Amino acid sequence: MNQLKISDAETMILALQDEIRRSEESRYDHRLHGVLGDAPRTVENWVHRFETDGLAGLTEGERPGRPSRLNPTQMAEVESALRQTPTESGIEGGGVWDGKTLSRYLEHKFGVELKARQCQRLFRQLGFRLRKPRPLIAQADPKAQATHKKTPRAGKKSRH
Repeated sequence: MNQLKISDAETMILALQDEIRRSEESRYDHRLHGVLGDAPRTVENWVHRFETDGLAGLTEGERPGRPSRLNPTQMAEVESALRQTPTESGIEGGGVWDGKTLSRYLEHKFGVELKARQCQRLFRQLGFRLRKPRPLIAQADPKAQATHKKTPRAGKKSRH
């Protein structure tokens, strides 16, 4: 592979080093380092993009990623289901929504299989967060709790 040359290299190296310090995007930083000569093969494309488009040619474009397995209508149904209890949404044995419960719901309702971890991402994507129910002990009778306290009752003197 032929070594690539950047026109006006001295000025460009200083500009690139300033840009590396300024940027917070790691892929962009990696490409800037590549243009400075740190990496081989794919840098050729980056250098050509840099020569034609300047620094803008090194920024990351949109990456489509894997398409969603749920269409927008289904996502809206999931969002409204999450505003109810799992039992109200037709899922038996689910007290609260979690990854496993949402996975069962999607399988039952739409025939879509998603693992619990992907369902947790779906919660975040829809703006929900996991809330665990308070334990029953927190809702216990205060009089019954007072009989089991180890601290002395008000008005009684300690033996020590």
